[in-house]
Amino acid sequence: MPELSKMKKPDVKVVLLGDMNVGKTSLLHRYTERKFKDTISTVGGAFFLKQWGPYNISIWDTAGREQFHGLGSMYCRGAAAVVLTYDVTNWQSLAELEERFLSLTDTANHDCIYAIVGNKADLTDPKAQLCLDSDVVSEDQTEREEESTEPQVLSACPTPPASPASLSGVMLHKQVSPEDAVALYGRILRYKGLEEKSSLPAEKMCFETSAKTGYNVDALFETLFDLVLPSILRKRNENQDSTVDLEECRGSNNKRAKSVCC
Repeated sequence: MPELSKMKKPDVKVVLLGDMNVGKTSLLHRYTERKFKDTISTVGGAFFLKQWGPYNISIWDTAGREQFHGLGSMYCRGAAAVVLTYDVTNWQSLAELEERFLSLTDTANHDCIYAIVGNKADLTDPKAQLCLDSDVVSEDQTEREEESTEPQVLSACPTPPASPASLSGVMLHKQVSPEDAVALYGRILRYKGLEEKSSLPAEKMCFETSAKTGYNVDALFETLFDLVLPSILRKRNENQDSTVDLEECRGSNNKRAKSVCC
């Protein structure tokens, strides 16, 4: 979290919602720090400030615990995008999005964008397991080099990629399919009173990700940032229109004073 003294004013807000243990904080660490961390449950909320070109985007990480549920609507206030996150191995985490978290988005912008994200895809999808981020590979390699005390003989042959079995050992049952996420997206549009034909297509707004391997994480956030760009530009134009020129005001006040004296 950036220091207050060095904090830049954000141009737009993106909020992550979802039950505890679905990996919201890990997704943010993966995107902002390029690494996977075993994290503890978020208390209340926290935010990261992301520099994206000339724009500053605040990404809010909210607590999934029920005792902090009431804070969610406060964090969603003025949001340009909301990421509804679930665990692909836990059907209940998808159901909770509709039952507990959707109503919190009532305070978001009227043109807010919604993304449905199924995290922990590496536990069910070999493709997501093999998409191991290069940063993770380099960190693991550095740790092995530090632990090794014997001289290493370099091989001319590259090391073959790790198989899914060697990465996690076990493939879990996938409880939530992409079709389930698409169906939820449709219900969200209806809840918001939006027509599917005039809204962003579900195929573009439903993702499966892995914070552990980095699978689809960049695609998720870069897609959202591209889509909220109109909100950023509109907000900047509104701020410029509402800016008061102090010199011009002083000049007009002086003219009024002279006319009164005469």
